[in-house]
Amino acid sequence: MTYDLLIKGAKIFNNQEKPVVEDIAIKDGKIAARGTFITDSADRVIDATGLYAMPGLFDIHTHYDLELEVAPGLPESTRHGTTSVVISNCSLGLAFGSQRRDGFDPIVDCYARVENMPKRVLRACADKVDWSTPQEYIEHLDAMNMGPNVITMIPHSMLRIEVMGFDASVNRDPTADELQQMCDLLSDGLKMGYAGFSTDALPFHYLANQPNTHKTIPTQFAKYSEIKKLTNVVREHGAIWQATPPKDSPYNTLKTFLLTSGRLNGKPLKTTVVAALDVHANRRLVGLAKTLSKVLNSKLLGGEFYMQALGAPFKIWSDGAVTPIAEEIPELRALNETDLDDRPARQIILDDPQYRAAFRAMWMKGKIGFSLARLKRLWRLEDFAFDRNLESMTIELCPFKEWQTHTFDDIYRRALGHFDGATVLSGPEADLLDTHFSELSDEADFMLAMLKTFDTDLSWSTVTANRDPKTVRDLLMNPLLLPGFNDSGAHLTNMAFYDVNLRCLKLAAEGGEQDLNYMVKRLTVDPAKVFGVDRGTIYKGDVADLILIDPKALADYDGEGNVKRVHREEFENDQLVNRSDGVVSLVLINGQLAWENGDFTAPLGKVKMGELLRPVLNSKASSETISKAQAA
Repeated sequence: MTYDLLIKGAKIFNNQEKPVVEDIAIKDGKIAARGTFITDSADRVIDATGLYAMPGLFDIHTHYDLELEVAPGLPESTRHGTTSVVISNCSLGLAFGSQRRDGFDPIVDCYARVENMPKRVLRACADKVDWSTPQEYIEHLDAMNMGPNVITMIPHSMLRIEVMGFDASVNRDPTADELQQMCDLLSDGLKMGYAGFSTDALPFHYLANQPNTHKTIPTQFAKYSEIKKLTNVVREHGAIWQATPPKDSPYNTLKTFLLTSGRLNGKPLKTTVVAALDVHANRRLVGLAKTLSKVLNSKLLGGEFYMQALGAPFKIWSDGAVTPIAEEIPELRALNETDLDDRPARQIILDDPQYRAAFRAMWMKGKIGFSLARLKRLWRLEDFAFDRNLESMTIELCPFKEWQTHTFDDIYRRALGHFDGATVLSGPEADLLDTHFSELSDEADFMLAMLKTFDTDLSWSTVTANRDPKTVRDLLMNPLLLPGFNDSGAHLTNMAFYDVNLRCLKLAAEGGEQDLNYMVKRLTVDPAKVFGVDRGTIYKGDVADLILIDPKALADYDGEGNVKRVHREEFENDQLVNRSDGVVSLVLINGQLAWENGDFTAPLGKVKMGELLRPVLNSKASSETISKAQAA
């Protein structure tokens, strides 16, 4: 036999079996042989001595629905070894087309603030949509020249809009007939290849269209009875429910996620939830996430519940006040309700005396005096994820370039020193402070001046969660949780987690090869089983989704230090991305080279590599995996 490709001498990590050094032969997109010293000829031979081979990695929480339409190769994930992605999370997606009716533009209206994407970018993507039914969308995905494989779900917000109309979906409950229509559409979708159903309950996901900017997205108007009836359809099909918790209501969180229980509902409901994070401003949340997972998966309740853990510091960049963490704070949310390009509207708000007073009260709450808010701040039990600490807010980009790389606190102290005479400043910096910061009595005034002076030209970052690497590693290694929540494809200039799978591998490898082997399974086999798809292993006969990693480069990799701001022509917009050059030396998708030696191959995004992965019965997937392992 002549193989298409022969990979020689890689150490193979597969399904948590003991790593072995073997050759891997690939023919017609599949693993044709594995073993030591394969001597058959091949069109191409790659010497992988000293490299690790493993199945392609999964990214289980992305918002790539729109990027697929303009950059189907998904290059910013492919370069990091991701070969399968899950889209249509958090109740948003394209299963029902653009849904442009009655003057509403749901893709723009729903995505713009939830995913912090410019409206012009969203409109350009929505203009390309030429389907209107879930079946047509499946056919569209099947025909696409996609890079990584795609797993898609029925999104609840769009399902509500489809049946009820946009206006009704955020103003009333569905009628009995409308709810039944939703159930029927969901059932039909699951039969045709959708892997599950996504909802959202985070209380800071707001609409971007007037007069609805004070309202959350449609899924959040669904009562418990609606969620229960729809998830029962998911349960009947053995599919998966992706959700987010009602953040501010422990009772509603527990009530909602008890739907996973097999004991209470006759059959477990596979449920994956965002997110297990070690939030700095509230240290209780990480413990509650682990406890909730333990209780729901206990023998008493018999659930199948997986919280998603982020394998990196939760670092968020903000463009002025435009940031995901602003939406949970009313005073910052008021600025986010304006269009991203509408600076004059934000200036009017920032000049309003009543707004400034409200902003001051919010910013200084718990920072001065003696009160319950002060105690909650000292004990790290605040209600907001954003800790409002100037020392942890770093200026990344600023029209006054001398302030870049400094913290807000550095500049605040310089400004105070300038005005009280303790620091002698001159030239442009003194002029800037005198012109825009003269009314400076405390840090609330400073923040108002920064936002008014620079607006979205100011980019700053802060880490709101996962500051302790040990805690992050513990979450990733917890068998009741699942690595994920990368939000790839969203928040173009607010997040950069495309490389988080590699960061997970790096953290695991710090505990030795056995821990690394476990993490490979958690990024491959485990998500494949949870979503019920036939991927995640590299046995003989498997589809050749495979990557090669340089272990030394992985050990030396600094994810935080390799974030870049680049201009994406596809969006005509900047984007924060990651560069893990040297870590992943090769990416195969369906046996085709997508990335090699630090560059994309010419076919990526131009020919079909990945495919739409439809779920198979879990029992079938599990038995096939066992059979392959026994045969090997």
